[in-house]
Formats: sequence, C-alpha cells, structure tokens
Amino acid sequence: MKRHILIVEDEEHLADALAHNLQFEGYATTIAHDGEEGLQLAETIQFDLILLDIMMPKLDGIEVCRRIRATGSRVPILFLTAKFSDADRILGLKVGADDYIVKPFLLEELILRIQGIFRREEWYSSSPDDHDTVSFGSGTVNFRTFEARSKGRTIRLTEKECMLLKLLVERHDQVVSREEILERVWGYRFSTSSRTIDNFIVRLRRYFEPEPRRPRYIHSVRGVGYKFTPEPD
Repeated sequence: MKRHILIVEDEEHLADALAHNLQFEGYATTIAHDGEEGLQLAETIQFDLILLDIMMPKLDGIEVCRRIRATGSRVPILFLTAKFSDADRILGLKVGADDYIVKPFLLEELILRIQGIFRREEWYSSSPDDHDTVSFGSGTVNFRTFEARSKGRTIRLTEKECMLLKLLVERHDQVVSREEILERVWGYRFSTSSRTIDNFIVRLRRYFEPEPRRPRYIHSVRGVGYKFTPEPD
C-alpha cells in the first residue's frame, strides 16, 4: 500500500509541484491550502506523513502541529519553513515536529528527509516486545506507550525523547556519536543541529537522574557523543 502524505501549503503552485513529484516517487498525496483545512483532514484521515508549512492563513503551522499532537496523534510532521533561526527550529521541534526543511529547498533533499523519517519510524517499531520496557535506577520507561515513571511521578515522554533514550539503551555502555543520533532519531544526518541533541539530553537527565548536573546514567563524551550506563559503579 502506498504511503499517504498530506501537504499543507498555501502556495498553490508549490503544493501542486510537491504533490506531482511525490506521486512520481510512489506516494499518494492530499493537499490542503490553509491551516484549518489541513487540521480537519489530519483529524479525519490517517496519513503516514504531514508536510506542514508554517506561514499560512487561518491557522499557522505551529498551531496546527500543536493541536494534532494534543489529540495524541504521532503522525510524522515535517515543517516547510521560510524561517531559519535556531529559535524557530527549536520551537517547531518542541511542539512535536519530526523535522523541518528551509525554503527554498531542493526536491532531492526533501525526498531524503521523507525517506529518513520513514526509515526511523521502521527502526523504532521493529524492536521485539520484550524490549518495550526498560528500568534503571528509580525509573521505568515503556517505549510503546511513551510513558515513564521516575522519582515517584508519571511522565509523558515525547516521541523524540523516547527515540533518543531507546537508541542509547540499545547501545548501552557504548559511545553513540552525535552523527548517528541525528541519523537514527531525526531520520537524516544533517536534519538538525547538535545543540538540539544537547537540549533533549538535558530533559532526559531532569526526568531520570537523581542529580542532573552529576549524571549517573546518561553521560556526555566530549567531542564524540553520549553513553548510557544502566548500572553505574
């Protein structure tokens, strides 16, 4: 079955061109030309991916993404944006986007981003059932439900937080490079900056480390990446 992609883009020529080229690549496509229409379609049809412009009439892409995630949907969302500051990118990732690409962009790069997102999704869902849950220290994480227990409270993790932790857990006691983290978690080697990884690591430490500034489980290896130690000395 073809993967179905929703294109939410108010520039009609760009939306039509994207739909045509994605269909040529073997995807099914649906187009919405404003945020309200895109949100309505996303809530009524099960898409495999949403390409979401940020600057749109009626509802902007940030708000559309926020509302989609508020429903519990984990459909991959890739922002199409003319904004390119670090603050804009981090905001997009915080509200639940999986990736972003800055306009104008090359079609080949967009296709790589899409393929990367689908490849990442397949990796995350491929673990055997007995690897769904991991416990370390006082924390327990369920990678299927995106829920964790730590320090006596329940935490609802984002997909990216779960994916990053899952990668580190799978490679426990080994150093995982920043490049591999970007490729496996964000689906594309250059899709975001290493500063974004640092922000996610800080959040995971706040959730699970007894003393976040003196981590016992999630360690930084300067100039290389990160390492997860399930049973620290």
